[in-house]
Amino acid sequence: MLRCQTVRTPVALFVLALAVRLGLIALFPDAAYPDSYYYADVARALAAGHGFNIDVIWIFAEVGNRIPDVPTLPIPSNAHWLPLSSLIQAPFIVILGPTAFASALPMALIGSLAAPLTWAIARDARAQPIVATTAGVLSAIPGAVTVFMVQPENFAIVHPLVAATLWFTARGLKGSNRAFAVAGLLAGLVALARNDGVLLGGTIGLVWLIDRIRWWRGRRGSGSWVHVEDRRPIPVLAGLAALGLFLLVVGPWWARQIAVFGSISPTSSNGAALWIRDIAEWNSITAKPSLATFLAQGPGPIIASRLAGLGAALQIFTVLVTSVVLLPFLLVGLVARIRSRDFGPWFLYSFVVFAAATLLYPVHVAGGTFIHTAIGIAPHAAILSMEGVRIVVGWIASRRRTWEPRSAGGVFAWGIVALVVATAVVFGRPVQVRWEESRAARVAVGAELDRRLVPRDERILSIDAAGFKYWTGHPGVVTPDDPIETIEAVARAYDIRWLVIERDDAARSLAPILLGTETVPWIGRSIFSVRDDSGRRSPSSTDIRLALYPVCTTPEDRRCDAGQ
Repeated sequence: MLRCQTVRTPVALFVLALAVRLGLIALFPDAAYPDSYYYADVARALAAGHGFNIDVIWIFAEVGNRIPDVPTLPIPSNAHWLPLSSLIQAPFIVILGPTAFASALPMALIGSLAAPLTWAIARDARAQPIVATTAGVLSAIPGAVTVFMVQPENFAIVHPLVAATLWFTARGLKGSNRAFAVAGLLAGLVALARNDGVLLGGTIGLVWLIDRIRWWRGRRGSGSWVHVEDRRPIPVLAGLAALGLFLLVVGPWWARQIAVFGSISPTSSNGAALWIRDIAEWNSITAKPSLATFLAQGPGPIIASRLAGLGAALQIFTVLVTSVVLLPFLLVGLVARIRSRDFGPWFLYSFVVFAAATLLYPVHVAGGTFIHTAIGIAPHAAILSMEGVRIVVGWIASRRRTWEPRSAGGVFAWGIVALVVATAVVFGRPVQVRWEESRAARVAVGAELDRRLVPRDERILSIDAAGFKYWTGHPGVVTPDDPIETIEAVARAYDIRWLVIERDDAARSLAPILLGTETVPWIGRSIFSVRDDSGRRSPSSTDIRLALYPVCTTPEDRRCDAGQ
């Protein structure tokens, strides 16, 4: 009977998680923002037999942060973002066709594994059944971040994979050499999904090193994760096996990157990602970020940007991972498990990712980079939070004779879970509404181009080239955040035929074009626009959400002539 119940609980958690994710697909099946558009576009190119090549430049850092000497489309893909999400989607697209469902379904299936996995981690850490079950539910419906869980990118992949890696690392500390080696393999998969996956591999190495130092110094428990007098360190062979499996997974991709781009991480090696001083430089081809320009700011701005990155990371973690509700209980659980080998790797990895968000990529944190990282530490955080609930309720019950600790603990635990689940709706629905508004506007652009019988090979210049490729089928190039003369040079280099300007997200030099306060010879009059339903009798230029313009880069193209 006990064995049947043990099997039934994780299965029920998986079914719950899958039902939630299928519900999300029913509400909004499509990609919704640049990351997910790009991964879906690459997956469709793979499924169509084009390999890792894409007819989109989503940011110029992918082509050297400049207009190439020979500007061409398509280009090799994934100079910045990594391939795992697209590789997972591709076979589903081959079978089901290039549909939104084909890209979202594998994310739902993979992401649903996080719920039973969280339960298993908790049970292995000797948590009480109520803690394991409620934490599993929190991974099935992870609060404010739930709305992202079927997007065709990395949330659904990182969520279970990072948790599994940290679990296997902890099992290595508890004597399982095989588990420690497998942790290296899992970390390799994470490194194929996210650039910061390398930090997870580094954390495994740090765990091995710290454990060996503990043994060398003979500190039998003092300062380590738990007091164990006779435990020997993780063997060198297990450490080498973990490293070997990590390299076995990432090695072929790194070889491809070196062969194609000359670097494992092109956007890091050329300074485009690491040395930017503000996010505008990320989408600029005139800024030329480098270590010299970064240091030229002086210590004040550098320190301020690092502190801003840390603050943004803490805010993201508090809102999206703990849904605020869990935070005080998480802190209690942290104190209670601070010396536990089961959570030692998690503590170390959490420190590493917050340090990286502070020191390595603070400018990117507020733009959403840390959300993807934080979801990986959410399952262990859910367990610690529910441990905190149990401890707090037990403490209160010991001082109230009318309380029965077990029943009170269950009531409070499920009450906290209900509050977190509510945040999934409160936060998620407004996000989906914004996605739906963006989708409607972009679908309208695609319909207008089709109505005008515009050939599918004509290129669009926009702030989100991957997104317009997804919705219209047209190849495209990003509008860099640079002067209008630079944008014109991009348009001429890539033989651009159309320009889309979106009010809420546009290169600054294009804003006057949208408002109608400036004109340039190579951009014609708007031929199509999508407006807000403001209810005004006399709509103004500020009501325009999106506008489509012809772009004329050759003398024979007369579409931009006055009056045309």
